[in-house]
Amino acid sequence: MFEKNAVKLGIAPIGWTNDDLPELGGENTFEQCISEMALAGFTGSEVGNKYPRDIPVLQKALKLRNLEIASAWFSAFLTTKPFDETKTAFLAHRDFLYEMGAKVIVVSEQGYSIQGQQETPLFAEKPIFTEDDWGKLASGLNKLGELAQEKDMKLVYHHHMGTGVQTTEEINQLMEMTDENLVYLLYDTGHLYFSGENPLEVLENHMSRIKHVHLKDVRPEVAKMVKQDGLSFLTGVKEGVFTVPGNGAVDFKPIFEILAQSGYEGWMIVEAEQDPSKANPFEYALMARNYIKETAGV
Repeated sequence: MFEKNAVKLGIAPIGWTNDDLPELGGENTFEQCISEMALAGFTGSEVGNKYPRDIPVLQKALKLRNLEIASAWFSAFLTTKPFDETKTAFLAHRDFLYEMGAKVIVVSEQGYSIQGQQETPLFAEKPIFTEDDWGKLASGLNKLGELAQEKDMKLVYHHHMGTGVQTTEEINQLMEMTDENLVYLLYDTGHLYFSGENPLEVLENHMSRIKHVHLKDVRPEVAKMVKQDGLSFLTGVKEGVFTVPGNGAVDFKPIFEILAQSGYEGWMIVEAEQDPSKANPFEYALMARNYIKETAGV
């Protein structure tokens, strides 16, 4: 399906230890996490809160297991703080990822975000950006994209539940307002499905801008409960709204077909934050790897 060596497969450490909910998987070590990733057949990872930030130490640990760093999350506050605050933090983040060999930088706007608020209803209290907010966001992202370009890297924007860029309409607006040569898109199947969007529509509309992919599945009964009962994003995570590809409601076959036919090159990262005490991370990593091999042929 995919051209040989076009895509690399990674898995995020959030299934082992959750950055937003440290109590989930607090007992799991960095070494266990990356060893099980490799054992399950993945060749890359994003950076979690237990990963050492000493570059030679991290490089050695990964090299022993034939793993690479694909990227790492960056929280921008372009709508709520002076640009220079985000710029300073972004440069440090960019330089760390560059030293680790990453080609893309994952950015999500966290101004007004409710994704980390444990009691705030996810759907009822979703932030809506003003015209001024959109202007600050687009301008700021273009500038960050230029900084990424200095290192021959790409900024990929992560649309996310509980933020001002979540829906198809909001993704369309962001892509329209930003420079196509500076700001690219991280395509996340799970966040689109959970939000009630059509993942195929976003994929087809923005394929030329998609430079990083998160493969995340959704348990529809939990997603429905989160919306109906006014639960928060983090409560939804604890209740198991997300799972690995092939274990939920998202139909990945046409997604893989479009990515392959469009000549997508880059990382596809399994990212399924769950409670490790309920969903054994290694077991689910294997489940995901086998499903991708069967469905995408890689």
